Amino acid sequence: MNLLDNLNPEQLAAVTLPNQSALILAGAGSGKTRVLTTRIAWLLQTGQVSPAGIMAVTFTNKAAKEMLTRLSSMLPVNTRGMWIGTFHGLCNRLLRTHHRDAALPQTFQILDSQDQLSMIKRMLKALNVDDEKYPAKDLMYFINNAKDQGMRASSVEAFDQVQRRMVELYDLYDQQCQREGVVDFAELLLRSYELLQRNHPLRQHYQMRFRHILVDEFQDTNDLQYNLLKLLAGHGEGRGGAMFAVGDDDQSIYAFRGANVGNMQAFERDFEVKNLIKLEQNYRSHGHILDSANFLIANNAKRLGKNLRTDAGQGEPVRIYEASSDLEEAQWIIDESKSLMGEGMRRSEIAILYRSNAQSRVIEHALFAAGLPYTVYGGLRYFQRAEVKHAIAYLQLMDNPHNDSAFLRVVNFPTRGIGARSIEQLQMAAESHGVSLYAAVPHIGGKAGGSLANFVKLIEGARFETQQLPLPEMVRVVLERSTLLAHYEKEKEGQERIENLQQMVGAATQFVQEEGFGAHSPAHLGPPSQAAAGEGVVYVDGIELIEADAPLATVMSPLSAFLAHASLEAGDAQAQAGQDAMQLMTVHSAKGLEFDAVFITGLEEGLFPHESSSRELDGVDEERRLMYVAITRARRRLYMSFTQQRMLHGQTRFNVKSRFFEELPEESLKWLTPRVQTKWFGGRKSTTAWDDADFREGGSDNQIAKQITQRSSNANGTGWRIGESVSHARFGEGVIVNIEGGAGSARAQINFGAAGMKVLDLSIAKLERVGT
Repeated sequence: MNLLDNLNPEQLAAVTLPNQSALILAGAGSGKTRVLTTRIAWLLQTGQVSPAGIMAVTFTNKAAKEMLTRLSSMLPVNTRGMWIGTFHGLCNRLLRTHHRDAALPQTFQILDSQDQLSMIKRMLKALNVDDEKYPAKDLMYFINNAKDQGMRASSVEAFDQVQRRMVELYDLYDQQCQREGVVDFAELLLRSYELLQRNHPLRQHYQMRFRHILVDEFQDTNDLQYNLLKLLAGHGEGRGGAMFAVGDDDQSIYAFRGANVGNMQAFERDFEVKNLIKLEQNYRSHGHILDSANFLIANNAKRLGKNLRTDAGQGEPVRIYEASSDLEEAQWIIDESKSLMGEGMRRSEIAILYRSNAQSRVIEHALFAAGLPYTVYGGLRYFQRAEVKHAIAYLQLMDNPHNDSAFLRVVNFPTRGIGARSIEQLQMAAESHGVSLYAAVPHIGGKAGGSLANFVKLIEGARFETQQLPLPEMVRVVLERSTLLAHYEKEKEGQERIENLQQMVGAATQFVQEEGFGAHSPAHLGPPSQAAAGEGVVYVDGIELIEADAPLATVMSPLSAFLAHASLEAGDAQAQAGQDAMQLMTVHSAKGLEFDAVFITGLEEGLFPHESSSRELDGVDEERRLMYVAITRARRRLYMSFTQQRMLHGQTRFNVKSRFFEELPEESLKWLTPRVQTKWFGGRKSTTAWDDADFREGGSDNQIAKQITQRSSNANGTGWRIGESVSHARFGEGVIVNIEGGAGSARAQINFGAAGMKVLDLSIAKLERVGT
């Protein structure tokens, strides 16, 4: 079969381009991997280059393997020696080949992120550096960020004493790595760049060798990666090969990792690109889905510009649902998913996407309760996450202090000066006296004994403090007393872990409600007397037994029952690898994947788009690209949902639907809930669902809005309502997202658009209503 068979006109044009640098704008589902692989095969088949003259760079090992597999099926060529791989993989190969020129031992070892962190901790300890002032993770972030920008310690500007010390530690870290013969991931790229930059003969060799450089996902390159590619392509030196860059600026969603979407326009300018080809024919999704993506992304500035199209027909409209709460949202997802399965769709073809990992807990719980297998793609189940397991371990010790596994997990986490030697002593004492580690603490003397005794006091103090508290409040106290929250607050990337921990309060609240425990039942106390309750009890030969299906509230304390529930959900084996299971993931994790049906959940202001986006340059544009990625994951069915209120991070939030709904084509949407017109966000018109009773009462939109305003105003006693548009002298127009407290002490959380999210005291702030 001819290599060029079945290519559409744009794909054919890209594959058969002359030997010049080119930029291929490849839309979602447009067959970019096919174009890249066929381009390589065509160059080889037509004799324009040998296998040794090609370098193809990808961002994942999976993509590299797929390219090699496809290439092997197209041509009888040995792909083993070809330079096709990830940036890190190819740089490793370069440094192995020229280790002497790179000043590295031939057997240098690569540190992963955990190894790197351990090494930094060891260095800081050896130097007696205050790890509270200079946390190891902060230093690791500082070092990697500098390397990603192509800077050694000597090139980093320091503006204060703390930064100067960080620069010194960066230099000492580099020296230690060199002594030990190891490199971290960022070093692989920086060392390769420096090697080629200073070694002219070596650079010239590779420039002459690689006549064709092909780059996948070009929009995800950072500055160092782009500069490395320019070196290899001989930019500005009058030699080197052609660069074939494939990317989609509309899918650039990794700015937080250093990706620079501007590299696409820089490449077009730097290499004087004459060949710009747009792959706009989509082979994945139906028309309504693509129209939604096109309309949405058209609101972004600084685009190179393209418009996805399909020959598959318009298909089903995008279904939109407004739920009263996150619990109702989760149940709706289950009901719709069961309907899809009833139509013959496999569970693995159904994906549930969310902006924040913390949203997954309620959905996971609902799926577990419904007996639907699921997997969490690119991450762990909620109760499997390390920070959650730490919190559970503290709770386990509150319930049973003789749980040695829980003891070992948190006795020195967060760190409290209890090292391996102290643990060894404790384990020996426990074995000698035949008791648990917790019970063996009094047998340890000296400094180690004092540190261990303080840990025991922490657990006992927390148990005493919470003995009369209900389970959710107990969880809140333990998160504080354990210092887990304080620990993660010090981490550069600890916000998500904090959110997951705070979500445990919501998990506990939901649990006690669903299992029939009283809302104010003390978490520690056992169940009511079975004799008094008379429920779930049978007697056999005068011995009291509990029936297997007895309610939890009659047989276990709230704390014990919650811990058992957490263990069961974390250890559930429904969704093993290879099993047909529903797919849960963040939108970031979904990039590159596709499914027959996709649910995009939590489309609310402050959540998606995320509240942090209003404080960042082009932040909302990046969130919109993220939404574009989410939409284009769907082949046949696309669902979107938002809620009026949501339990998140242990607090109930009252929400306004995402601005992204305003940027979708109305003719492609099917609203599953009734709507009335109401103003929000910058005074623009939007639509919001309310209880059917509002419609049954009859009357005009103004009357309904007046009823809603009066109802919510009376509820909080402030005269203001959630969802109301307001104006502030300094921040401009905004919308009230949440109200906490009552009259006289109320505070309002208000989204002021470009000015960001603000919390204002309603007794002080001079707010004016908009449109009244």
